Amino acid sequence: MNKHEWQKTVDLLCDAFNDGYAHDILKLLMTNDERDALITRVKIVQALLDKSINQRQLKEQLGTGIATVTRGSNSLKEVSAEFRQWLEKAILDK
Repeated sequence: MNKHEWQKTVDLLCDAFNDGYAHDILKLLMTNDERDALITRVKIVQALLDKSINQRQLKEQLGTGIATVTRGSNSLKEVSAEFRQWLEKAILDK
């Protein structure tokens, strides 16, 4: 992955979100299936943070593959403590 191009993409998304075009930019850049996959990933992170069900139950509940749930779990292990705290507040307090 080209880090410069990734940063340009992140900057574009930030600008769109800050200017009130969150839905527009995501609809432009993502297919319906990709948006559904993103929703599923957010649900996976939420459930993993919540610790209300195990990964196999989560797989069944969301109708997704165990590999998708495992990737979410592994990714969550790699985030900084500061970001994890922010994420818990952003996801679990809503």
